[in-house]
Amino acid sequence: MPLPSPLRVHLRSAGVSLVVEVPVRGLPVVLHWGDDLGALDAATASTLSLARVAQPMPNQVDEPVRVAVLPEHHTGWVGRPGISGSRAGTAWTPLFTVTGATLDGQELGEWREQGPGSLAVEAVDEDAGLALRLELELSAAGLVRARAALTNTAPEAYQLDDLVLSLPVPQRARELLDLAGRWGKERTPQRRELQVGTHLREGRHGRTGPDAATVLHLGVPGFGFAEGEVWGVHTGWSGNHTHYAERVFTGEQLVGGGELLLPGEVRLGTGETYTSSWLHGSHGHGLDAVARRFHRELRARPQHPRRPRPVTLNVWEAVYFDHDLDRLRDLADRAARLGVERFVLDDGWFGARRDDSAGLGDWVVSPDVWPDGLHPLVDHVRGLGMEFGLWFEPEMVNLDSDLARAHPEWVLAPGKRLPVTSRRQHVLDLTDEGCWTHVRDQMTAVLSEYPIAYVKWDHNRDLVEAAHRGTGRPAVHEQTLATYRLMADLKQRHPGLEIESCSSGGLRIDLGVLQHTDRVWVSDCIDPFERRQIQRWTTQLVPPELMGTHVASGRNHTTGRVHDLSFRAGTAFFGHLGLEWDLARATEQELAELTAWIAAHKEHRSLLHSGDLVRADFPDATVELHGVVAPDGSRALYQLASVGRSEVSLPGALLLPGLDAARRYRVTPRLVGGPPHGLVRPAWWPADGEEGPVLPGAVLTRAGLQAPGLLPEQAVLVEVTATA
Repeated sequence: MPLPSPLRVHLRSAGVSLVVEVPVRGLPVVLHWGDDLGALDAATASTLSLARVAQPMPNQVDEPVRVAVLPEHHTGWVGRPGISGSRAGTAWTPLFTVTGATLDGQELGEWREQGPGSLAVEAVDEDAGLALRLELELSAAGLVRARAALTNTAPEAYQLDDLVLSLPVPQRARELLDLAGRWGKERTPQRRELQVGTHLREGRHGRTGPDAATVLHLGVPGFGFAEGEVWGVHTGWSGNHTHYAERVFTGEQLVGGGELLLPGEVRLGTGETYTSSWLHGSHGHGLDAVARRFHRELRARPQHPRRPRPVTLNVWEAVYFDHDLDRLRDLADRAARLGVERFVLDDGWFGARRDDSAGLGDWVVSPDVWPDGLHPLVDHVRGLGMEFGLWFEPEMVNLDSDLARAHPEWVLAPGKRLPVTSRRQHVLDLTDEGCWTHVRDQMTAVLSEYPIAYVKWDHNRDLVEAAHRGTGRPAVHEQTLATYRLMADLKQRHPGLEIESCSSGGLRIDLGVLQHTDRVWVSDCIDPFERRQIQRWTTQLVPPELMGTHVASGRNHTTGRVHDLSFRAGTAFFGHLGLEWDLARATEQELAELTAWIAAHKEHRSLLHSGDLVRADFPDATVELHGVVAPDGSRALYQLASVGRSEVSLPGALLLPGLDAARRYRVTPRLVGGPPHGLVRPAWWPADGEEGPVLPGAVLTRAGLQAPGLLPEQAVLVEVTATA
């Protein structure tokens, strides 16, 4: 039965209001998503609903169009529809009737106002043979998320081609910001004006991809890190996906996204259901406020890492495929003396894997390289007080492997021919239960034999022409779910196991994979100059403690650049710190300085990994300032970096964002391992051994301090502590 009258709910949390109406006819409509409106009553909500109705203009449909969270074509909406699909050409324009709505599991009345909550709406179209469940939530962090589940209730199959959700954004928001990039230079920001039409970002890599939008923002023109109202959306899915912003000729503006479905990928039989990925929405004044909502949401998860994030050494750029026990034990000895807490053995320990052409998929310790198994190395590492981690690439296979020879049918391919190779490898069909079980059992055998605390889970190629061998139908959707299931199964079998999402570096970073992993590898490029931009924009979604940020060797593996250790270590300092360096080639001076950086990171990591992110809008592009501020405002740690040569000799005053204007703070530079070469100290800078000046927060945030003089590609830390 249809609803007798509209239902309305006002959810409020962390400075955000979400007002939703479930109309008598049609799907739920968001009346307001943005700044907190304060307490409302039923009459005010009814008036707000009326006030939000756009009157029909000439040559439009006669009845006002109310754009739902899942936009409906039958209303006269000529923008992107929420559902595209058909039953052999019929049932392509469903008209759903709401049959019920609950809030936090309780039946929703005509009016309800509360804090965070979860609204679920059930609807049917009996003529089309479809049933729909919509979920719309506001979390304690003020983050909105929405998803839909579509069920086929008819005898004939229903082919679903697209299901995307959207949220409204007011017309004052006209500037877009999202991210692009390539391998080794991920998450590059790009801006443009939103004009009439659709700004569509499609990810067709079969994984999130280097050029993913990550978070698509729409805000008032000129918005920055600290100012300007912004709305941002993120599609929490690790396969093919979309983000979009749309402005139609009538003036309505939406931001949305969902999974990108390949032709015929989802065909629902009778009673079968497709559930969309979550669309996450964050609102705030300034990009930092948008980012902090994502961070607080992730930190509130029950599975979020609570213990201090172990300083990690990954051996890839130290030894590559050259796995020599004596050399690795020496590397472990050197790492332990520095204060490293986790030692990770990378690619090359298994099967016939002496280079990247063979052995992938054979997760058995190589008897040629490791005649006594991994025990001698694992025992040595753990005897030094470090955890042991191991590299896997469970979704991939070399054709030159025992697995591919025994089961060629387990390689994803559109038919008799194979897809183009990439990294000399192919993709395993984890949707095949036999294949999935084989991979799970081989990994479990290794994880059971050795005390492995951490898996570096790699994924080094796109899913090009990823299809089931038997049917030729696309497999990306099911492959993504199978990967999630494999991660979850291994974690259940091995309590305490941590997993890093590494995918050609930072090519699988999204809130879907982060439900199953404990950190992400931000990029295969650890050049600190490149990493500054990559990490700066990765934090728009991911908090620092979930980002793998490693100190590179002197000459960078990817770019060939050479940087001072202070710049390399300072760049890695604010994330989940690690090393990617052959320590046997480091000088005694470098080792001493590196020891100091690791000790400083441990001293400050409780703040680094729990504080609120702040990034300064600095007018000079050659200067960057970012930091973290304790949630109670009691202390902060900032980093000033020079990333180029300016046309002026000094960048001027530094405004330290995020401090409490009413408190007084002591400002103390921290020159870890000694001052950078050529540092020119300003007048306020204390002499060595002396305390820094004490100033009100209002002065530090509004008037600022003269910046020190730095050479290009140098950085310094500044600690700020509230005084009694």
